[in-house]
Amino acid sequence: MINIEYYNKLYHDSVAKIQSDNYELDKLIDSNDDRRFGISLILRPDESIKERIQNFLSKLKSVEPNQYYYPNSDIHVTVMSIISCYDGFRLDQISIDDYIEAVMKSLNNSESFDISFKGITASPSCVLVQGFMENNNLNLIRNRLRSVFKSTQLEQSMDVRYALRTAHSTVVRLKENLEQKQKFLDVLKDFRDINFGTMRVGTLDLVYNDWYQRVDKVKTLYQFPLV
Repeated sequence: MINIEYYNKLYHDSVAKIQSDNYELDKLIDSNDDRRFGISLILRPDESIKERIQNFLSKLKSVEPNQYYYPNSDIHVTVMSIISCYDGFRLDQISIDDYIEAVMKSLNNSESFDISFKGITASPSCVLVQGFMENNNLNLIRNRLRSVFKSTQLEQSMDVRYALRTAHSTVVRLKENLEQKQKFLDVLKDFRDINFGTMRVGTLDLVYNDWYQRVDKVKTLYQFPLV
């Protein structure tokens, strides 16, 4: 399980990069030519948590309105990127039923679990809400997914970008140069330890998604209940 030291290091390293203008901008987020799609297993924070997140985002918007802020409909935690988004991937290239069957096998008798969303951290290109697991259930699910999919011939790209270790939710992406950098960092500092709430995760969604999980691009393929 991830402890606070991991998020702390990410935060301090990223703030230092932002301070020195060494941050990264997402130039594809407004592009009509972005055709990166994939398949993910995700969970969605409940409405009360998302409303607290929007309160935080409103503070950031007031100082940096030109960045990309996730609406409630798109806020999620990635359990596993089964097929990481790439240009040109389409659903008709795969058998959806085979993927549902593999995930179902992975989740057999998996128990529901709690996630506490507390505080924020950052990367050189994003702002993230920190998620903390109170037991090892999410990591067990991830390991079962890895094991089951590796035993099949199904297309998958788990852990190709990085091995998922956290239960974070990306809520801001930088797409323009920061005009009020210090005020932006001050808001991050103010919300560094804010408690957004705790929820019980009882379902996981298998979705066909774009890079940003935008609601108008996402198609839910199956919803899996946990025990």
